[in-house]
Amino acid sequence: MRCSFCGEDIERGTGFIYVKKDGKALQFCSQKCKKNLINLKRKNKKTQWTKYVRDKKTESKEIKPKDITTIKTKRPKRKKSKR
Repeated sequence: MRCSFCGEDIERGTGFIYVKKDGKALQFCSQKCKKNLINLKRKNKKTQWTKYVRDKKTESKEIKPKDITTIKTKRPKRKKSKR
């Protein structure tokens, strides 16, 4: 099973199951995930510590390679004015 909020795998015999009024069952790996989704009504796509966001960050790093062709130019040093 996977957590409904963070997406982590839940070991057998651990976690929580929350059943909504409409009959939909939500599985949670910890009380932290349950509070964030049900009580605080947070979205997992905007919460930084969820697996969804971590996977998204690693994908964006792989897609954007560093551009080697750009060359940094040195700026001339400014002369200090004598006063």
